[in-house]
Amino acid sequence: MVKLAPSILSCDFARLGEELKAIESADWAHVDVMDGMFVPNISFGLPILSAARRVSSLYMDVHLMIEQPERYLKAFAEAGADGLTVQVESTKHIHRAVQQIRELGKRAGVTLNPGTPLEMIRPVLADVDVVLVMSVNPGFGGQKFIPESLERIKTVRRWLDEIGSAADLEVDGGVTAGNARAVVEAGANVLVAGSAVFGRDGAEAGLRRIREALQNGGPQ
Repeated sequence: MVKLAPSILSCDFARLGEELKAIESADWAHVDVMDGMFVPNISFGLPILSAARRVSSLYMDVHLMIEQPERYLKAFAEAGADGLTVQVESTKHIHRAVQQIRELGKRAGVTLNPGTPLEMIRPVLADVDVVLVMSVNPGFGGQKFIPESLERIKTVRRWLDEIGSAADLEVDGGVTAGNARAVVEAGANVLVAGSAVFGRDGAEAGLRRIREALQNGGPQ
């Protein structure tokens, strides 16, 4: 079953509670944390996650785009994260970071930028619950999907199948009703979408368009 994970980076923060209510039919809420160091943008941190946790029962899928994420894993776990995903480029000790997340009782995820060789994640594939393939360069919402990402998704799916892993294969960046079917066919089972959900006519309509595209093979 394909899981939809709207990215609250694209929501209206003046209406955070209402926006979360509008995506109640989704499976996860994707929470992009940026520190202005690892990526050239600053988004939000612990207070927003805590606020989201108080008003929503959705699975909180927290993507840490920050330097040395080990410093904050416990704090984000306590703030309400259900899963914590770290970038292989952001730490010298990716295996240790994954272990820390597991010890906190949270699902551990790993990800990497589009220009980073996929081989970087292979040493921890058997230890993670989520592999996130970035299909844009992280830091900003509203970017276009990088077409070459489909081959990267296929490769990771093959690797996971070869080791018998049940990890979720998540894709984030430029996912829309127009390409969602192709992303799933490449092997993904979790789709992160920001502007395609929190768009012109509201999150409920955005989610519906993606679901219909997955069922019917194209954008609606």
